Amino acid sequence: MSKSSNPRDLSNELLKEILEILDADPDRSINIDRRAYLSVESFRLPSPPVPSRAHDIGNFRLTCRRFAEIGIPYQFTKVATRFSRHGLDRLDKICSQSHLAKHTRKFSYLVPYFYVEGREKIELFLESENQHKGWLAPALFQNKAEDQRRILQTAEDTRILRKAMAAFVSLQHVQILRLQDEADRMLLEALQESHLPQASTIDLKWTPACVHATSTVAQALLHARSPFSRFSGPMMNSQSALVIKDRIPHTVTLLASRLTCLEIHFDDTEALEERMRATSQLFKTVFAAAQNLQAVHVGFPSRSPVDLGLEEIFHLVHWEKLRAFGIQAWRLTGDEIIQLARRHSKTLRGLRLRDVQLRDGSMWKDVLAMLRSEMEQLDWVSLRRVDYARHFDEMWADSMEVADGSLGGSESDEEDEFPPHFSVPGSDNDSDYSHNDEDMDSENEHSLADTDHGPEANDITLSPNTTASLPLCTCSRSSDPAGADDLGDNGLFVLYHHRKMWEKWVIGRCPEHNTN
Repeated sequence: MSKSSNPRDLSNELLKEILEILDADPDRSINIDRRAYLSVESFRLPSPPVPSRAHDIGNFRLTCRRFAEIGIPYQFTKVATRFSRHGLDRLDKICSQSHLAKHTRKFSYLVPYFYVEGREKIELFLESENQHKGWLAPALFQNKAEDQRRILQTAEDTRILRKAMAAFVSLQHVQILRLQDEADRMLLEALQESHLPQASTIDLKWTPACVHATSTVAQALLHARSPFSRFSGPMMNSQSALVIKDRIPHTVTLLASRLTCLEIHFDDTEALEERMRATSQLFKTVFAAAQNLQAVHVGFPSRSPVDLGLEEIFHLVHWEKLRAFGIQAWRLTGDEIIQLARRHSKTLRGLRLRDVQLRDGSMWKDVLAMLRSEMEQLDWVSLRRVDYARHFDEMWADSMEVADGSLGGSESDEEDEFPPHFSVPGSDNDSDYSHNDEDMDSENEHSLADTDHGPEANDITLSPNTTASLPLCTCSRSSDPAGADDLGDNGLFVLYHHRKMWEKWVIGRCPEHNTN
């Protein structure tokens, strides 16, 4: 045994192994055509940082220059920044040091509600409200509102974002998230519950925040000629899409040509279909320009499936490299799904149809039969909470709201859901957001059998005496339904055990008798 017990005597390789135990390997990523990709890479929100892990890595880097250099990729591969003076100052410091910024591959922008109106009346309202509750600090909200006003007035965010996007020379993935910290949540609840006249004069809104964040980030990416190729917006606002269409359509089109992955989820419901139709041409322009897309997802709230034709958004565009396609909360005919899938039958390896409700006259068994027989490369299909539109409407006719996640039949339905907002307890302090904790890439792909992330083993098991190049009939050993008519589809409603069985059946085709 070595007499030395000094950690500085450890090899770089061993030190990296220790860091990988403390934090996920910064080089680890989920393949784009894996079922977990859309969930983990894009729709899993930054988790509140684990203080001990962040501090451990930070303390490790403070030990000596050698340790500081080794620890950089584990601390700065993924950078999350709040729209706040403190957050932007921190981002400015990171991107001012090229030896740190060059490691950043994912940038998450955490944007709070904007104080649109009534900033000056917050103190008066809270003083009155605190006579009854006593837990809201007027100074905190006054400072937050003033902080926002100053940033917008000086355009400091625009300057720093442009500087950061230019410094992040290895940037791959950009994500815009709505941030609601505990203080904002409490204020919003107080405004909603209060009967005081001042409450109606104070306005916190996500739409202007979403518009401003999207515009400034897009312009910064274009100005910096960023190498990024992935964009995720899991909390976009439909009104912001209309504003973007009018303000920066050329910028968005130029950026679209660089994309390999695009995931957008609209989480508002007001005039949603009308706004989507108004932006239909923008979608057409963007998707036509995005010829390098390998993964795309467009979704809406589970509680409000949109009554839009699929091609009102996708416009018959064909992506030659598409490997994963997802939609959420649409009312569609079976033919619409079949036609889009058929356009990409040579390349598509994953298909997500979450919360899709089939219209009258269509049956799921017809869609599933086509997917099984014609989709040559399909490795997985997700049918989470699929149903028939008539049954969906009848089920929730007397309900005020359909909560996302309330329609499924099992706990396994909760695996890749994201909450309506990302709540961060405590004050406006994001000092821990520079390291990898914000990304949920720690799932073990080998433990995902029969979940909403991954099917059971996709590979055909060959006997030792069977050549891999020869098809092997599995019909006699399969317990799956023989044909689409045996799937139990009654054309009226879909139960949980049906959709789980359907997912397996679609990809469980016999390699000998289901070849085209």
